[in-house]
Amino acid sequence: MENVVEIHHLTKIFKDKKAVDHVSFSIKKGEVVAILGPNGAGKTTTMLMMLGLLNPTNGSAKLFGGEAKEKWVREKIGVMLQDVSLMDGLKVKEILRLFQSYYPAPLSMEQLIKLTGLAEEDLKRRTEKLSGGQKRRVGFALALAGNPDILFFDEPTVGMDISARNMFWKTIKQLADQGKTILFSTHYLQEADDIASRIILFNQGSIIADGEPDAIKNKLTRQSVSFITEQRLPRKMLIEESFISDLIEKDGRVIIVTDDTDAVLAKIYSLNLQVKDIRIEKGRLEEAFEQLTNKEKEAI
Repeated sequence: MENVVEIHHLTKIFKDKKAVDHVSFSIKKGEVVAILGPNGAGKTTTMLMMLGLLNPTNGSAKLFGGEAKEKWVREKIGVMLQDVSLMDGLKVKEILRLFQSYYPAPLSMEQLIKLTGLAEEDLKRRTEKLSGGQKRRVGFALALAGNPDILFFDEPTVGMDISARNMFWKTIKQLADQGKTILFSTHYLQEADDIASRIILFNQGSIIADGEPDAIKNKLTRQSVSFITEQRLPRKMLIEESFISDLIEKDGRVIIVTDDTDAVLAKIYSLNLQVKDIRIEKGRLEEAFEQLTNKEKEAI
């Protein structure tokens, strides 16, 4: 697959603070990428440089091989930033039609309504009369108006209720299925785990992890195999295995902490242990997030 994003040694310095520090990565067509990190990690600054809204101190950011400021590149981009700002005095339908007019092959009004859940009464309402949640829905529709090939979302579900959030991610999955490339930042780690095919984790202006959600979790978080048994366990034999770091008995269950759950299962079967209700815990993204950022702090 072709790369639609190419970032090389991207750097941004504000006065004496290096907000982004020589960041490099590429994104292929059709990827759904979550950009994560604590506040001040550099993720929003990186996104703004990718969009041409902020000039880098050093390095380059290319979209489709060109600069985001070029008209032909902008026609391929849809953006929804964290703060949705709409022109006052226009009805929602009017501002949507205005945005449609900027693009060579925009989505129809019917498609925008279907994808975003805008109601007929919303379209007739003036933008200054919209609630915060309604503004975000309109902002989503504006991002989709041009039928873009790549979509950028900065904290898209902040302020959304559960229903609106579920509809938003349902639409994102539909767009991903159509081959759209999607980048989003979020503080809701479960969203990244559920939606993203890839996670790029920022901390202190640098990338500290990049990969599939499961790969990041499996590499860094505590994994375990637990089960119930009435047999006496060969505890010493198990704990001596290099892939087993701990063995705990809690609430009637045996919990084996490991970095290789498959090896634990193979060992159980090789010993003919009579076990039931086997559960495999591969860890959570929150744990990986905490471990990685804490390691960075300790390294300073």
